[in-house]
Amino acid sequence: MATETGAEEDVDLLDSFRQFFALERDVLVLSLSMLAFSLAFQMTSRYVPEYMRILGASAGVIGLYGSVGNLISAVYPYPGGAVSDRIGSRLALTAFATLATVGFGIWYLASVVGDIALGAVTLPAWTLVFVGLFLAQAWKSFGLGATFAIVKQSVPPGRLAMGFASTEVFRRIGFLLGPLAAAALLATTATFVDGFQRVLLVALACGVVATVAQHVLYDASEDTLGKSFEGIDQILADLRTMPATLRPLLVADTFVRFANGMVYVFFVIVVTEFLSVGFTGFGVQLRPDAFFGILLGVEMVVAIVSMAPVAKLTEWAGLKPAVALGFLVYAVFPLLLIFAPGDQWVLVLLFAFSGLRFAGLPAHKALIVGPAEQDAGGRVTGTYYLIRNTLVIPSAAFGGWLYGSEWAVAVGDIVIQTGPELAFGVATVVGLVGVAYFAVFGREFEAYE
Repeated sequence: MATETGAEEDVDLLDSFRQFFALERDVLVLSLSMLAFSLAFQMTSRYVPEYMRILGASAGVIGLYGSVGNLISAVYPYPGGAVSDRIGSRLALTAFATLATVGFGIWYLASVVGDIALGAVTLPAWTLVFVGLFLAQAWKSFGLGATFAIVKQSVPPGRLAMGFASTEVFRRIGFLLGPLAAAALLATTATFVDGFQRVLLVALACGVVATVAQHVLYDASEDTLGKSFEGIDQILADLRTMPATLRPLLVADTFVRFANGMVYVFFVIVVTEFLSVGFTGFGVQLRPDAFFGILLGVEMVVAIVSMAPVAKLTEWAGLKPAVALGFLVYAVFPLLLIFAPGDQWVLVLLFAFSGLRFAGLPAHKALIVGPAEQDAGGRVTGTYYLIRNTLVIPSAAFGGWLYGSEWAVAVGDIVIQTGPELAFGVATVVGLVGVAYFAVFGREFEAYE
């Protein structure tokens, strides 16, 4: 708990690093293993849609892949807690880490094995990508609600945004290094598939090392991770008691995330195939797939640099403007990207702009957990994300259907055609509805008023 004296102290970015290295060994080992899986997943997941396209998947199938990922994100946390209760935290963590590692291996095998003949039925190679997805995302089943609750208990109400900025900056380091490592590996190979296989092998190695180290060194005898879930009745009770200030935020956030979900899996395909833009300069020449990793790195650098200053500004301007900024960037980026000229520097600027969507993330998290009762931060957070992620599940499938369909509708003299432009355009419209709703109905957390 923050003391009265602590309330006067700044929560600066170095706090997260100082506190991290001051952790007990058990928690330190767990944190490093989770960082390793985050790094591995970021190296691979953003490239999987391009991997599927080369393996023969249609836009509709790639969109379905995105929706399955949304489904997993929505439903995994609660079973994860139940498994932890049943077999204990240490074995549960090892089991989920093992599954994630096996998932990377199955992704690797998809291009090695190729199509699979089962009697009269032939399963396309990309089928294995779906199998791997269910496993590779297993590591995400732990920690979200607990992280929110810990920050809420440790930081004064008026400094929540800075508290979340501190932890987010550290976590995003992994998000920065993953795509850059992937870009470096892709740049050294002749084809995308060869390069991505190397990326998957590195991710697999990270998973193996982290799993073994975690199992051997981590002692969770005092850990209560996953023991707060009390079933469907608890979810319904949390829904009924959700703070009123969260409801307009949840509605707006759902619109914005649905819009992003429609096109998120297609970002890599737009850069590598639709725009087909590589990079030439500073003595290097990169294919579009390797350049995409650099663009993700640019995006994350802007995210890391901008989060703390924006979080600091919230103490003067409030949380709502920062959250609205993040929502607005989410909403307009798809339209800007799909109609961008095929110029490498324009894409660099666009992905730098995209990084600003993370600037409002600490304020967004503070606005979620701030109104919760002191001992209910984890439950409120879990309920909020369960609702939002569930409603967003079909977004990628819908976006994939628009992206890959070929039909046209005449409205007077205007002919509307499906395809990438329509999918990304509709995404921006849906996102702007969320931005407008939040601007009108969104409420400020009282500690920031």
